[in-house]
Amino acid sequence: MKALVLEDDELVGELIETIVAGFSGLNVTLARSLTEAKQRLAEAPYGLYLVDWELPDGSGLELLKLIRQTDSVVPVVIVSGRTDRESVIKAAHYGISGYVTKPLDVELLHRRLLDLIPAHRVENASVHEYMARSSNTVVQLPTDLDPADIIELIGRVDTLSAAELAERWREQIGLTARILDVANSSSFRRTGKPVESLRAAIGTIGVSMALSQALALSLDVTAKLTRPELKAFADRYQDMSLRVAREANRIATLLGSASTMYRSAGLLSRLGEMAVLKVLNQFDAAGGSLEQAEIEQCLARWSEEYGNRLKVHWKFPLGLRELIGAVHFLSPDNHREGPIIMRAAALIAENRQAEPECQRLLRQLGLDRSEFAKEEPSDAL
Repeated sequence: MKALVLEDDELVGELIETIVAGFSGLNVTLARSLTEAKQRLAEAPYGLYLVDWELPDGSGLELLKLIRQTDSVVPVVIVSGRTDRESVIKAAHYGISGYVTKPLDVELLHRRLLDLIPAHRVENASVHEYMARSSNTVVQLPTDLDPADIIELIGRVDTLSAAELAERWREQIGLTARILDVANSSSFRRTGKPVESLRAAIGTIGVSMALSQALALSLDVTAKLTRPELKAFADRYQDMSLRVAREANRIATLLGSASTMYRSAGLLSRLGEMAVLKVLNQFDAAGGSLEQAEIEQCLARWSEEYGNRLKVHWKFPLGLRELIGAVHFLSPDNHREGPIIMRAAALIAENRQAEPECQRLLRQLGLDRSEFAKEEPSDAL
């Protein structure tokens, strides 16, 4: 099902997108103006609308009227800063399905959508057909965020700093990806300086918005992998990502380089695999037939494609994309320090420091190879 979000405030729009994208089977389109939303509606109808009332180029009620001219039952939720009774009655006159006021209450909007969005079911689709369709949708990575923990932090929002949150969430792959995405949206790239670390991203969007994004992700029940085989793969890839992030941080520190960007790149180095697991979990929850061999086939077939699409969709800076890519492959003629750090970190994380490639990279960095003695293999790998 397709959902259209009309919201001119970029931060609020990104937050609503996070909440809506958490529902399985939804393909979210974000419109920034009434004109753009009308164009989208003229192209094709949607199965769900979330509409801001007051927009720079008109009223969201105009879109509501257009929708109701041809469809009297499709869910339409108004999201507005107007809290007076008269406004609610006026919107209700046009047949709304819900009215949510700003500042946006993440839990309230999530509850409203639970009542409006039907359970997603797979209809005679193979897992590869499902993967192909889902590759163009907003995919949120699996997360183990606890809503109660986030709500507790929201209660202390005035005393929290970006540095404290970044330290608390430093190993949260899905949350790191989403907050980097929001921070690198167009309104924050006007300076020409991309945001490449979690701490900088939280500082850019603010602690309050970062907590709202975290709460939205924590309420995404489809982000919790319910099938044991999928959870086992996710644990493996998360462990691999954390090891690369730690090794990259260690190498960068030895070289006296700023390490936050390298840590982010390592943490996100398996985002393609994690996204595939999330979509497979949705497929399984929607009644699809999924065998162990198909899980492995999908990881091999779709991880790179999903990873590349997400890096673009999430607006990762080119520098960060290059560092993530270097984890998996680095051309011998690439002599830039950043990619070399990431590739060396990946090899060391896999206990491959004795291999010629890793030895060569450490020499290029001017590091003592004896500092990277081989460790005992981890059971997690």
